[in-house]
Amino acid sequence: MRYPIYRPRRIREQEHLRRMVRETRLSVDHFIYPLFVVPGTGVRQEIQSMPGNFHLSVDRLLEEVKEAQDLGIPAIILFGLPERKDAVGSAGYADDGIIPRAVSALKKAVPGMTVITDVCLCEYTSHGHCGMVEGEHVLNDASVELLAKASLAYVRAGADMVAPSDMMDGRVQAIRQVLDSAGFSHIPIMSYAAKYASSFYGPFREAADSAPQFGDRRSYQMDPANSQEAMREVRLDIEEGADIIMVKPALPYLDIIYRVKQTFDLPVAAYNVSGEYAMIKAAAMQGWIDGERVMLEALLSIRRAGADMILTYFAKDAARSLASSRI
Repeated sequence: MRYPIYRPRRIREQEHLRRMVRETRLSVDHFIYPLFVVPGTGVRQEIQSMPGNFHLSVDRLLEEVKEAQDLGIPAIILFGLPERKDAVGSAGYADDGIIPRAVSALKKAVPGMTVITDVCLCEYTSHGHCGMVEGEHVLNDASVELLAKASLAYVRAGADMVAPSDMMDGRVQAIRQVLDSAGFSHIPIMSYAAKYASSFYGPFREAADSAPQFGDRRSYQMDPANSQEAMREVRLDIEEGADIIMVKPALPYLDIIYRVKQTFDLPVAAYNVSGEYAMIKAAAMQGWIDGERVMLEALLSIRRAGADMILTYFAKDAARSLASSRI
């Protein structure tokens, strides 16, 4: 029997050879850790649909971020739950709101951590939509003004980066102009540029108490069937001044991550969202999969698709796994 001259298995036989030819690397340096901050003191309440993730008061948030820093995680992104909600989400852009208070405390207590703030109104509005509404219509331009105002409040408190996630048209440009005018031209914007109207957000809506009270978000988040539209959305955000562009969710949209990375010369982030996290955790708890290996394979696939950074609730678990292995 004749065999091929080149046998790919030759370089897969030994671990050190596999490591030497590995094409994609997964490192703790790629992780951004999402955290949920709530009013009160001494609060550390596990989110039922996201085991291992918590609602944290500012004092307990500081402990969590210090632990993340000790694991080598370079950045966090904050989501806030306010004391009260109203129709215009005023707690989301108040200078003394939950996010500015958390940011200020973090920059004092954990100065080496990069603090990113999500910018949206859904956690703060009584109706649960990502902007102001008139009847059941979400108003674009009026919402953009409030998002820019929120961004400025967060940056004044010490945020290192802002990340608008609302999907209103023109919000990157408005935020850039407001920050520049206030002397914060050095602050980068990480835009949720291609954010899909996904069913994978379910657990997050429990975590952020942000489910819409009427309708849905398909009038402003993207249709899951569309990929060319994602290229247009990303291009617009780059033209408006985005420094990092994001695709959300990650695993069902690896093709979009790949297309974005191949098309645009900008750092690409991907959000490994709550539903992706919850499915792996639930299956692992049932003993149906090896949770650690599946977690690392999922994160590696996001990197392989082209993501330079990954927002993931697995950040601490993955950091520990990577510290004890050579994945």
